[in-house]
Amino acid sequence: MVGTERNLTKEFITFIQVEKGLARHTLESYTRDLARLHSWAAKTNKPVSTLSRSDLRKWIASLSRDGLAPTSVARAVSAARGFFKFLMIDGHITHNPAEDLDTPQRFNYLPKFLTEDEINSLLLTPDVSTEEGIRDRAILETMYASGLRVSELVELKQSDVDLLAGLIVCHGKGSKERRVPLGKSAIHWLQQYSAVKAGYGKQSSPYVFLHRGKPFTRQLAWSMIKRRAEEAAIKNVSPHTLRHSFATHLLQHGADSRSVQALLGHSDISTTQIYTHITDGHLRSSYNRHHPRAKVTTRDVKEKTT
Repeated sequence: MVGTERNLTKEFITFIQVEKGLARHTLESYTRDLARLHSWAAKTNKPVSTLSRSDLRKWIASLSRDGLAPTSVARAVSAARGFFKFLMIDGHITHNPAEDLDTPQRFNYLPKFLTEDEINSLLLTPDVSTEEGIRDRAILETMYASGLRVSELVELKQSDVDLLAGLIVCHGKGSKERRVPLGKSAIHWLQQYSAVKAGYGKQSSPYVFLHRGKPFTRQLAWSMIKRRAEEAAIKNVSPHTLRHSFATHLLQHGADSRSVQALLGHSDISTTQIYTHITDGHLRSSYNRHHPRAKVTTRDVKEKTT
């Protein structure tokens, strides 16, 4: 039975890969999540296909006890929902125990973002008198200017970039395509980097960002950004920190949530609205500074009327 269900898991992963076109690392995450479910079910001596809603709630609780972050637990529940829906559609079960299954609160944390001063410090760390420094500056500028995921950055091709129009086309989760504008600073450094690459002669690689002639990788991007952040004396910075900073700063400067949703490539506005929690403090501070009666107290009013 276990072997059969493992085959069903593979069938499900193939199904969502074809039907939804999910990215490879997302498919790998779903595979790990379902492996966790199979492992937990094996400990209870129950085939996964026989699990009840109550069983799944116990499984969710075990994930939290094991120290998984709320977002990781939510993703695992999403994988289970999809898997059981697939089993039902394929006729392996007659009832979906994961339908409307509650998930832990995903937004009980605030993603880390950098202040504008910290962003400026980070952007200035590469030594732009070197070719590597120009490349790193172009990467940092592009990520902050566009809010790209690191996977989208490393997949960026020359044909996706239109520097004259100031636009890039990126291919996000589920192979969804979106067009994102670039600011003048990012355009400038991409032009500088293009000039550097032109000096190498004819380039065979279609990718924008290269390392020793080969496409830049997610691992290289992570290590480069971490190193540059350390040089700027900023702790705990990842590629996603730049994406969080991009969204947060847009909202702080008055962008509407729907526009930020489109720029980030979020399919659900609720995912974007996490950033409104971050900007609440900024809005309160701005309100207190600029509203004429923000600091007027009842005592002030009484003094003026007596």
